[in-house]
Amino acid sequence: MKTAILYESWHHGNTKKLCEAIKKEYNDVVLLNAKEDAIALEEYDLIGIASGIAYGKFYKEIEQITKEKMPEGKNIFLMYTCGKLGQDVTKSITKTLSSKKCTVLGTYGCTGYNTYGPLKLIGGMNKANPTEDEIQGAVKFYGDIISKLKK
Repeated sequence: MKTAILYESWHHGNTKKLCEAIKKEYNDVVLLNAKEDAIALEEYDLIGIASGIAYGKFYKEIEQITKEKMPEGKNIFLMYTCGKLGQDVTKSITKTLSSKKCTVLGTYGCTGYNTYGPLKLIGGMNKANPTEDEIQGAVKFYGDIISKLKK
């Protein structure tokens, strides 16, 4: 099964930490940086979409790539890091994926270090995040998805 994780992680690299931990454990996973890599997703059986959160949704670049370049009918998983959990931050991207007849197999989210806007004046919030437990939670999340697909 060919897997790619399309990610955008520019603020403090919080989301990239999750992606890199998965890549370290499952070295056949391809990481595609939304801002740096050529994005071609047709050849992959499973696609992860990973992003930081801004204004209550996945980063703009990820949203745009998903609209323009996501092939129809793919199996997808979502991952994100954000300043505060609790809000449905996947609504917009899930709507796009639904229009492309993609199946979202699961979502993993955790807090990340955040110094956006006035938070930088006080040194930010969630300085220690994502924690090692949160990073390993992302690896377990991916492993669970792979196990379900192999059944």
